[in-house]
Amino acid sequence: MKIACLGGGPAGLYFAISMKLRDPEHDITVIERNRADDTFGWGVVLSNETLNNLAANDPISAEAIRAQFAYWDDIAVHFKNTETVSTGHGFCGIGRKKLLLLLQDRARELGVHLRFETPVEDVEALSREYDLVIGADGLNSRTRATFAEHFKPEIDMRKCKFVWLGTHQKFDDAFTFIFEETEHGWVWAHAYQFDGDTATFIVECNQATWEKFGFGDMSQQESIAVCERVFAKYLGGHALMTNANHIRGSAWISFPRVLCEKWSYRNVVLLGDAAATAHFSIGSGTKLALESAIALAEYLHTEESIAAAFGKYEDERRLQVLRLQSAARNSLEWFEDVERYFDLDPVQFNYSLLTRSQRISHENLRLRDRNWLASAEGWFQEKSGARHGTCRAPMFAPFRLRAMELKNRVVVSPMAQYKAADGMPNDWHLVHYGERAKGGAGMVTIEMTCVSPEGRISPGCTGMYAPEHELAWKRIVDFVHAETEAKICCQLGHSGAKGSTRVGWEGNDVPLPDGNWPVLSASNVPWSKDNQIPRAMTRADMNQVRDQFVTAAEMANRAGFDMLELHAAHGYLLSSFITPMMNNRTDDYGGSLENRMRYPLEVFRAVRLVWPGEKPISMRISANDWVGQQGITPQDAVEIARMLQDAGVDICDVSAGQTSIQAKPVYGRMFQTPFSDRIRNETGMATMAVGNIYEPDHVNSILLAGRADLVCLARPHLADPYWTLHAAVALGDKIEAWPKPYYQGRDQMVRLAERAEIVTPIEGA
Repeated sequence: MKIACLGGGPAGLYFAISMKLRDPEHDITVIERNRADDTFGWGVVLSNETLNNLAANDPISAEAIRAQFAYWDDIAVHFKNTETVSTGHGFCGIGRKKLLLLLQDRARELGVHLRFETPVEDVEALSREYDLVIGADGLNSRTRATFAEHFKPEIDMRKCKFVWLGTHQKFDDAFTFIFEETEHGWVWAHAYQFDGDTATFIVECNQATWEKFGFGDMSQQESIAVCERVFAKYLGGHALMTNANHIRGSAWISFPRVLCEKWSYRNVVLLGDAAATAHFSIGSGTKLALESAIALAEYLHTEESIAAAFGKYEDERRLQVLRLQSAARNSLEWFEDVERYFDLDPVQFNYSLLTRSQRISHENLRLRDRNWLASAEGWFQEKSGARHGTCRAPMFAPFRLRAMELKNRVVVSPMAQYKAADGMPNDWHLVHYGERAKGGAGMVTIEMTCVSPEGRISPGCTGMYAPEHELAWKRIVDFVHAETEAKICCQLGHSGAKGSTRVGWEGNDVPLPDGNWPVLSASNVPWSKDNQIPRAMTRADMNQVRDQFVTAAEMANRAGFDMLELHAAHGYLLSSFITPMMNNRTDDYGGSLENRMRYPLEVFRAVRLVWPGEKPISMRISANDWVGQQGITPQDAVEIARMLQDAGVDICDVSAGQTSIQAKPVYGRMFQTPFSDRIRNETGMATMAVGNIYEPDHVNSILLAGRADLVCLARPHLADPYWTLHAAVALGDKIEAWPKPYYQGRDQMVRLAERAEIVTPIEGA
């Protein structure tokens, strides 16, 4: 096969090597526009996993590469005049130039033709000359641009500016992060050794800081001089160096996140950064390139045609690339928004940095550095008010809101049961909530309980609008208080346009076949074409519903609930005022966000007046309508939280979506936690995180990183009412209290866990 590899970087060279290893008869030419020893990066970081993959593919080049590696185990973080060091991370680095030269030597040895200083202007013509064309020509791929209508690239230029430098200050004891506050804002560096006397030194800052420094108008040497001044105390007298002298100006750039819908067209295929990029903060760009090169070469020899090989390459490698891109996105967004974390204690800041990509979990950190994590857990417990010297996982730290004290940070989320009749809770609810309170959670939140018959979602929804409701709820609350240490929260809501529908297992938001009641909303916007058109609320309607919330709150207090939550999310009545997807009013309750918040705040203030001062109130919001700028955005959510905070709301329950059928949510583990993180760390307001949280690791990482104060789990508690107690056993925590009649079960579970005869995974339904 006659093959052209466009681009002489790691992707193109290693693909050529991999193809020659599989069939020496291939006629392969690598075409590179730069000189053989030109390279515009400094060091490359690889993992042991990648090294093993290289060794399995080509032991000769792998050994040559391994012999040049610098190894380190620690991560050091310099922040607020504090150095925090954790170990067990296992990195290795090599100079990019050295890596390229080794790969060039191996390619020549195998008979690959290398053509340097050869720009390719016409990729289309080349594709007619060769059987196969590999577009491994990097971020600014001409191959990708030539066939853009087929590859359909999406290029997202990210917010931070960075410059890639080097230094003879080796940083040979740790992968080092340095955060420095300057007269123009914060600037930070990523530094790591890659050979015996040189380290990579990437300097980064946000756009505003970059502009205040005037870096865009500086020469490279002027820019370097400023960076040397900012980081002088870490450089030990060593200079910073550039290898991008071919670039005019300061050489600062923005990172382009590249993702292509298709990676192949006819006999042309993209590889490495041409197909997809991963942010340098997780050091996986070269890993992706090398491993994708191996896969593509393999499939070209195992599949029956080039088209079939391309199909398998895209199907199998895209999943791996997307996983790494997801981790890289989390990481780069952390750095883009790092200034929101500068009020954190250095312990928490370090933990947040280490877990930023979600690839390193809480228990994984324990495996890496048990001592450091134990010290961080002790810090969190003491900060939470636990006795000095307490060392338990963060989920078992106490939490206080007003006079309410929770024994731990786990909350049973409100989950509709659809088992009531005429709003009346019954024995089902007694057993359901009683079991989950016995299961060890710090607080149980009841399902959205409606303030009027017309405010119910379905005929099976519970209510708080009749005297018998109050008595039935009091029976449940009294049981929880008498038999458990859990607190219990009453979530009050009104269904709005999403009311008068069937119970959940008969379909989501499906209207009743008969017996429908009229519904209200902020505007006459139906939930869907199948749902009835709601009546836009008049001032009289607003007064009536506000008073219904007040009456329900008074009943909830008499029933003994410890906390109140007002449901202003998911497109229900209060939410319908907040989101522009449902509110098209032209009066004082429509238009601006401040106007749209007016009615939910009126309801809150009226409720706060009758709710005892020692008891907290939460509000649940949808922090993202998932419809872009048409709806509520995460930035809007920060402003909403500020308004709630100013009004006296104690904690924000941060959910998202369910406000429009046009929504396109991006799901994944802990997918709504970033909204909680942003609100908490930009406003200082306490938050509760929700959304696909199902492992103790998730809970502990969210808490210790400062992404939320409480963590709500829904489906895991449906599958296992004793989720928290079982998590305690899995984590080796013997302090969490079990109900006394269950001691024998606890003891057996602990014994079996200690003998490693069982594993206790905590998974959601």
